[in-house]
Amino acid sequence: MRIGLYGGTFDPVHTGHLILARDAMEQELLDMVFFIPCAQSPHKSDDPAASGADRLAMLVAATEGQPGMQVSDIELTRGAPSYAADTVDYFRNRFRNSVFYWLLGTDQKDKLPTWHRYSELCQMVRFLYLPRGGRGRGTVSRRIDISATEIRARAASGLPVTHLVPVAVEAIISKRKIYR
Repeated sequence: MRIGLYGGTFDPVHTGHLILARDAMEQELLDMVFFIPCAQSPHKSDDPAASGADRLAMLVAATEGQPGMQVSDIELTRGAPSYAADTVDYFRNRFRNSVFYWLLGTDQKDKLPTWHRYSELCQMVRFLYLPRGGRGRGTVSRRIDISATEIRARAASGLPVTHLVPVAVEAIISKRKIYR
């Protein structure tokens, strides 16, 4: 089995994340992609704006009915900091004899050598680079210019985000008053 692991803050998950995951599945012939919200990125000093429970709920809502897309709460339940290598260890034990791909934005490519257990991680996964914010060329060729920062700012200002996130995610943002 070929499994994509898509870690990140997902604060919030948006349409671009889903499109890039689907493209990765199609281009690399992945059987599934797991979206994995982090508890706390070791490379970001700020906590996510939305709680782990809210980010998880938005991911579950966004991936519902999306063939091959699943959500894992492993990094949220394990607690901070969230290290990709630890997450890959978990999935390797759960899905033995599978090939793993780590999906990440091209903006992280130069930072990879600073990741925890980087040398081991390079032996455990193949990296699939997703173009981020229209910058850089990635392994996955589609470019999506949607920013979670923009979505949070629009939601905080009371502006609509329905064109940037799945309808179910917008409903959660609105109902729970996330980013207000």
